[in-house]
Amino acid sequence: MSFAFGIGIGTQNNQGEWLEVFYQQPVMTPDKALVDVLESTVGYQGGNQAISASADQLNQLATSLRQVGETDQARLAEAAAGSKRPVVVTILATDDTASSTPEVYLKLHLISHRQAKPHGLKLDGIFGLLPNLAWTSEGAIDLNELSERQLQARIEGRTLEVKSVDKFPQMTDYVVPKGVRIADTARVRLGAYVGEGTTVMHEGFINFNAGTEGTSMIEGRISAGVLIGKGSDLGGGCSTMGTLSGGGNIIISVGENCLLGANAGIGIPLGDRCTVEAGLYLTAGTKVALLDDHNQLVELVKARDLAGKDDLLFRRNSQTGAVECKTNKTAIELNDELHANN
Repeated sequence: MSFAFGIGIGTQNNQGEWLEVFYQQPVMTPDKALVDVLESTVGYQGGNQAISASADQLNQLATSLRQVGETDQARLAEAAAGSKRPVVVTILATDDTASSTPEVYLKLHLISHRQAKPHGLKLDGIFGLLPNLAWTSEGAIDLNELSERQLQARIEGRTLEVKSVDKFPQMTDYVVPKGVRIADTARVRLGAYVGEGTTVMHEGFINFNAGTEGTSMIEGRISAGVLIGKGSDLGGGCSTMGTLSGGGNIIISVGENCLLGANAGIGIPLGDRCTVEAGLYLTAGTKVALLDDHNQLVELVKARDLAGKDDLLFRRNSQTGAVECKTNKTAIELNDELHANN
């Protein structure tokens, strides 16, 4: 059984190099019948391949897909056959390290389509396969070709808007998951997993290979590799330390019904029903005073010793500045009306 499949419509530069690919209907674990069709129509020979497909191949693929009951994929192949842009048929036999830009884009789509969760796919080495591009009002443009495209637009009486210069596009240009609100779509990258019921406010940010299980309020930053549990609230300006921002090999996560206060931050994973006071940044080495029910010191530990434990309240003593931790049995309950995204 193959690992993943997708028919993609993409963009190439003047040298024929892939810049980006849009997969409307990526598939995890495609049926053997579908893979057999790919072998007979587009020349798939096993392994991980990104095959440039002609209009004739796509029309033949559509006919064969209908014969094995893959109606939706058949319609997509027919539509792609009429595309003015290059089309790629990408098949991944295994979840090995990607070797091409179309393969990387297929994996990022699978996460944003909620078919795979953060850390569920192998994404080693993808930065070297993602070209740094100008993301414009006319799509992705190779930076070496941008000046010429800007001039041509002016000559034709248009203005070519450059929205960003980055390796990753915004997710909503490719995928808009069901049941979410995203106030500023530029702040959620393709490859983010945004669970149903999630609200991302204007200052919220979700990196690739990161996201929310659902019903979360995101006003802070979810770094690469971080997954937020259901019902948790990230306050304005708060931060989660990801593998690309200092977390190293530690997988940072936030459990269910947690609260990170405004401008707080974590460098350890949190269990369920935890609260971090506004403005408090917990790194793995932060010294934490464990308090009993009478606010008496029980033990002095490092924050990493409390990683993943439930029902904890982290705060800073306003008189001494010491970081303290108490058991917190009051779960954070988000306003249901606030999270109605349907």
